Amino acid sequence: MISIKNTLISDEIIEAQFVCDLNKCKGGCCVDGDAGAPLENKELKELEAVYPIVQHYLTTEGKKVISQVGKYIYDKEFGWVTPTISNGMCAYGMVDKNGIVKCSIEQAYNDKKISWKKPISCHLYPIRVTKTKKTDLLNYEPREGLCDPACTLGKRLKVPVYQFLKEPLIRKYGVAFFETLEATAAHLSKAH
Repeated sequence: MISIKNTLISDEIIEAQFVCDLNKCKGGCCVDGDAGAPLENKELKELEAVYPIVQHYLTTEGKKVISQVGKYIYDKEFGWVTPTISNGMCAYGMVDKNGIVKCSIEQAYNDKKISWKKPISCHLYPIRVTKTKKTDLLNYEPREGLCDPACTLGKRLKVPVYQFLKEPLIRKYGVAFFETLEATAAHLSKAH
């Protein structure tokens, strides 16, 4: 474990290698899960604010589910999460012409229509954040089978998890945090 301020980071985040391979997994992480995408409390307001724009990207079923249950729901195990449609896909998911599930929020962001990229839990995947009263625990949790192509591609390209997730790590914890993590990883690799 690596400790930076009030965050404990699993060693796998610097040791394992990972690069999403959407052509192989087809965005399965937006479909395969126990609940929708976890949302931080402050993200509930973000979702409310961007919804009038994002709704134009949603599937018919996604719009219907959101109109029935709301833009987010409370799950006893995971807290606030996005709703899901009948096949388990996040209600904010959309399927492109290649059959890849993508995030409608991120698509609106990429189209420069909104300034919020997507929920941080999605952006950080396959890092899972567990919060305690004083600490964030960061663990590397790729889905077995589904993420195998990403693990293979990461190894082939020699890209550690933390490097692949540089942007969301900086978004969540700041530049100083990332630089400390990067320096720690460099130090540990020299020690081996």
